[in-house]
Amino acid sequence: MRVPLILAWFVFAIAEEFDSTPVLVFLAGATMFLSGLTDCFDGILARKWNVVSPLGKMADPLMDKVFYVVTFPTLSWLLLEQGDRTHALAMLIFAILYILRDLWVTFLRSVGTMFGADGSAMWLGKVRTALSFPAAGWVYAFIVFNDMSFMKDFRDCALWSCYAVEGLMILLNLVSCVTYTRSYMPYLKKALEKN
Repeated sequence: MRVPLILAWFVFAIAEEFDSTPVLVFLAGATMFLSGLTDCFDGILARKWNVVSPLGKMADPLMDKVFYVVTFPTLSWLLLEQGDRTHALAMLIFAILYILRDLWVTFLRSVGTMFGADGSAMWLGKVRTALSFPAAGWVYAFIVFNDMSFMKDFRDCALWSCYAVEGLMILLNLVSCVTYTRSYMPYLKKALEKN
């Protein structure tokens, strides 16, 4: 459900940018929230219903990647549309770092599976993913409410809170990347020795 929900968010968020209505804001917020909720429950339900599988272990990170590839560039575009070039650039850098980390980890997992590694997500990777949904929601809420009159007194505080959330997520992203690299380094060395 994560992919259709986040694609629906994309449609509603872009439509809201062209035709600002409360209904579109609500639908966009709801679909993003529900998309994040699916990440919380998919593993729990798979274990409860005893349907954990190697395919599921590989499909779950793919669904997370779809979320990142759709959400973070869209947030960059929405910020740019509002004329907030600095924040749009920060979000673009954020998106690139997220996507690069995921490509690298996918590569490491692929190398690891050549030598029988499990390939399951690590705890820090799960934390990073779980926090990515509310982080994206926070930035989206800032974008939606940014131009509203009640935000004028809080805009600077809200903007810096977005930067803080994004900075924390970038740090978590980098630490996760280093953790995966260290864990899969023996497999990478074996693969290099074979070639």
